[in-house]
Amino acid sequence: MPRALIKPKHQRLVLVLLALAALIGAGLLAAWALSRQASYFYIPSDLVARPPEQGRAVRLGGMVEKGSLKTMPDGVTIHFTVTDGKAEVPVRFSGITPDLFVEGSGVVAEGRMDGRSFVADNLLAKHDEKYVPREMKDMSAAQAKQVVAQTK
Repeated sequence: MPRALIKPKHQRLVLVLLALAALIGAGLLAAWALSRQASYFYIPSDLVARPPEQGRAVRLGGMVEKGSLKTMPDGVTIHFTVTDGKAEVPVRFSGITPDLFVEGSGVVAEGRMDGRSFVADNLLAKHDEKYVPREMKDMSAAQAKQVVAQTK
């Protein structure tokens, strides 16, 4: 009867080590893929001080500077400035803006740097804690609670 080349005890050890190596490899691959897809958040002063490399996907957050919103003749492209009180970044966006997007409001623009300006692919308008949807603006608090209760 021939003897096994590797004892069962050692076979299990080799299998455990191979499984561990595969798990570490998969984790490193996942971390690398996520780092390539991560979208970093910047405020204007950070973006001016340490700009990301050209074309890298980032998010720019701040306030839309009053008097900076300009609509181009095509009716779809807008230019505006995002500020944090310390620095300003010019932004260009082509598309439909959110309803809450107005001068003086908060915005998060997703996009990339193109020279010294930011090209946004998506805009997220921020609202304050006193926000009320248009449909509920003229309702009393009791009526609003009733509407909310009906939708649950």
